[in-house]
Amino acid sequence: MDESIYKELKKGGFMRQIQNSKFSLRIRVVGGQLQGKQIKKVSEIAERYGKGYVHMTSRQGIEIPFIDFADVEAVKGELAEVGLQPGACGPRVRTVTACQGNAICGSGLIETSGLAKELDAKYFGRDLPHKFKIGITGCKNNCLKAEENDLGIKGGLRPEWHSGDCTYCGVCAAACPVKAISVSRGPNSLAFDESRCIYCGKCVKSCPTDAWSGKSGYITSFGGTFGNDMAFGKPLLPLITEKEQLFRVVDAAIAFFQEHGKPGERFRRTIDRIGEDQLKEKLEEAIR
Repeated sequence: MDESIYKELKKGGFMRQIQNSKFSLRIRVVGGQLQGKQIKKVSEIAERYGKGYVHMTSRQGIEIPFIDFADVEAVKGELAEVGLQPGACGPRVRTVTACQGNAICGSGLIETSGLAKELDAKYFGRDLPHKFKIGITGCKNNCLKAEENDLGIKGGLRPEWHSGDCTYCGVCAAACPVKAISVSRGPNSLAFDESRCIYCGKCVKSCPTDAWSGKSGYITSFGGTFGNDMAFGKPLLPLITEKEQLFRVVDAAIAFFQEHGKPGERFRRTIDRIGEDQLKEKLEEAIR
């Protein structure tokens, strides 16, 4: 088989196996969610065209191994019947992953599933110098490990204290993981050092009198990798509170990689080579 055919199949989510003319199909699973009818169809395809099993990937994906080359188009057609598509491989934006966020999880600070779908619809499959992964996690518990992605998005909350509702019970100070809050019940005083705040929202969620409130937003990181060359994404911006700003930031990050990245070079290496300050300047322009 011509090598160019293999490249096109890989671009469209069909990865060559070690077995001759067999491919493992990566399905596009946005934000980790599938409908019941879609799961049923995946099972049917695995039984009919594969070996009756699927592989769950580390990035919320599903792969069906042992698809024969002759069945590729038939499989695509059956996926389309239930609104599914093959995923993406190679040097391009991959399927956006997400935890369940505040629609399901009590710790969640942002809505994640809808955001994943919006980001995926805009950026999925865009050709870049290397693969580019976007991951969304709903809170500082970081179940999805946002900093391992080329662009990580984490839910955050900027707290605000209302003295008139406070009983100075000290629950917020006990809940704060970075000791940004101190309470003295004698003189009824509370001190909040916002410079130490990590926007985890624990003060707001723990307060029994609603003396704390806050505005949720997005904590971003850039240039994470996990594999042969591991690095945590860099937190280059303050908490972003508007979705429109977030999308401008994603636009700026991808444009920076598109302009400066070399073929085969991960986003982190581009940042290190061109300079973190130059990327930060572009990102800050995006949120003005």
